[in-house]
Amino acid sequence: MTVVTDVADLQALARRRVPKMFYQYADTGSWTQSTYRENEAALQRQKLRQRVARNIDNRSLKTTMVGQEVSMPVALAPVGLTGMQHADGEILAAQAAEEFGVPFTLSTMSVCSIEDVAENTKNPFWFQLYVMRDRGFSENLMQRATNAGCSALVLTLDLQVLGQRHQDIKNGLSTPPKPKPGVLIDLAFKPRWCWNMLQTKRHQFGNIHGHVSGVEDMTSLAEWTNSQFDPTLDWSSVEWVKKHWNRKLILKGINDVEDARIAADLGADAIVVSNHGGRQLDGALASYDVLADIVDAVGDKIEVHFDGGIRSGQDIFKAVATGAHSTYIGRAFIYGLGAMGKAGVTKVLEIMRKELDVTMGLCGETDITKVGRHNLVL
Repeated sequence: MTVVTDVADLQALARRRVPKMFYQYADTGSWTQSTYRENEAALQRQKLRQRVARNIDNRSLKTTMVGQEVSMPVALAPVGLTGMQHADGEILAAQAAEEFGVPFTLSTMSVCSIEDVAENTKNPFWFQLYVMRDRGFSENLMQRATNAGCSALVLTLDLQVLGQRHQDIKNGLSTPPKPKPGVLIDLAFKPRWCWNMLQTKRHQFGNIHGHVSGVEDMTSLAEWTNSQFDPTLDWSSVEWVKKHWNRKLILKGINDVEDARIAADLGADAIVVSNHGGRQLDGALASYDVLADIVDAVGDKIEVHFDGGIRSGQDIFKAVATGAHSTYIGRAFIYGLGAMGKAGVTKVLEIMRKELDVTMGLCGETDITKVGRHNLVL
């Protein structure tokens, strides 16, 4: 039996238990994957100041994200096809996050629908929006999110066109998987995954299937989806979203100081420093390498959140110390979900909480809201 001590242990389990096409969908970047790798490396390069002989009793990780109280500065990031890492994956991850006291963000490209997650949780969750060419569909998505009680909208700005991810093409990624010989052989070695999938009816893009006219099967659904990402998305589109959404608005995909300044002036509640996990522009700067400059430029105007390469509580500490108000985890919780379902997501959160708490103490701090650049070796 595998003894799980860190997120890497859960990643290894997920690699064994999740079909290759879905594991690699989550765990690869675009083109050469240089930005994907650099996201983690940039955090690893940052060193911490060790402090001693300080009273570090009664430590607290509690803070807020866009006014919502959270047990630690972490939200679960939106990840497409989460329900293909484990049956009903979005529901299970949302439940784990709710019980832990951190936000869960449902992707537009989820397997479980907005309504599915709302029916199986008690507290409001967040919804991530891709603005499609069909603005009527996007407007309807926002209304459905409002009806479901979603308390924040995370508008993703960095996916007007898809960055090519080579492994998805090589693996013939599809939802559900196509019955090709190589796929069937892989599935034969993933009995736990197959059994769980047989127990659920959710195998398609739940937010789209049944909500778009003319989309009746997986082929037409895939064609519609691939044609809908909108290259005309611009700052005026953000204004359009604001007119249709009257709750908290978070702008995700900011990886440049100039864009951060524009975003801050639009009146959103937060921005997320992110390069889409290295899945879009390969060769872009690591998110952590631009975080300090963005915080310095707009941190007094808007909440700055951070996403990209977080695999431990120490990474969370480094981002917060650099000036991020809070952070997001994507691949890390996906590893836990693929490895152990809901229990795996909870395990990831527990691991990160302990790592963050111990790191904060060894740096001589007792309150996460007081952590800052004085804790870093600059």
